[in-house]
Amino acid sequence: MGLFILRRLGVMILTALCLTFVVFFLTNLYPNLEKLAKTQGNFRMSDEQVETWLGNRGYLEPTLVKYGEWLGVVPGYDIVGADGERRGRCYNSTMNPDDAATFCGVLQGDWGDSTVFKEPASKIIATRLGLTGKLMMWVLIVMVPSALIVGVMAGMREGSKLDRSLSTFSIATTATPEYVSGVIFIAIFASSAVGLKWFKGSATSAMETATLQNFTLPVLTIALYGMGYIARMTRASMAEVMTAQYIRTARLKGVSFKNIVVKHALRNALIAPFTVIMLQVPWLLNGVVIVETLFNYKGFGWVLVQAAGNNDVELLLGVSVVSVVVVLLTQLISDIGYVYLNPRIKVS
Repeated sequence: MGLFILRRLGVMILTALCLTFVVFFLTNLYPNLEKLAKTQGNFRMSDEQVETWLGNRGYLEPTLVKYGEWLGVVPGYDIVGADGERRGRCYNSTMNPDDAATFCGVLQGDWGDSTVFKEPASKIIATRLGLTGKLMMWVLIVMVPSALIVGVMAGMREGSKLDRSLSTFSIATTATPEYVSGVIFIAIFASSAVGLKWFKGSATSAMETATLQNFTLPVLTIALYGMGYIARMTRASMAEVMTAQYIRTARLKGVSFKNIVVKHALRNALIAPFTVIMLQVPWLLNGVVIVETLFNYKGFGWVLVQAAGNNDVELLLGVSVVSVVVVLLTQLISDIGYVYLNPRIKVS
């Protein structure tokens, strides 16, 4: 198992390097850099002025060199501009260039500064990631147990009225987009149109203190959309396991139906849903943009939209790094958990 994990970590590092390089290359295309220069400088800048602005800040270096500087494996640029001012990646105007570090990239914890928010990108991402992490935690607490219960109950007796009812409910929740269910919940439970002012239609206050009133609707909106898919997978897996030969043998031996489900069928039925559950984590991280916008909850998805919409290169790259790492880590955890759930799988 240890060698397997080490090999997977090696593959993960190579995959992360490839994916981050693709994102870095796309964000550093010249049209994007030209837009950045005019946004930070002057929209009336000439082509020569744009090239001077970009050259003084290291943007016109070869892509591989810039990528190495961003990673922190190549010394940061040190340029004396046409105006005679000395600029470097590892220092600013308030620092003595001689005291600055040689390497200053992602590996050293320097993710650059946001051109929109005028703050370190790492600080912004950490703050917003914490807010989305809080939202994800409560969504998983509500979504996973509910989906498993619905899926197991439907799969225990395939073809029954309970199975058809729960399956219809699961399909309906998955087929309803978040922006539709969110608006419906706000109209019913948070607006004066119906009169049920049980919850708040905005989750802005939940960024400071999450309560039942300000956090229920966004959590319920995301959980309902995701639980249908997990429930359907659990139901299909449970129905298949209940027809297995060892389940029939247990029934012939007189084992109670409850013990058959809990002790024999449930573990094998959870193998496929476990993988699906782990895949929900990357989706929750980047897929909650609509819900965060609808309920005015400024989390990680909100930052992603702001960075992409405002051509904030450093912040967009930082968001991409976090997304790639989360996806790869959840896949690793999924593989390890799959091995433990299914003893028939051998790690060679």
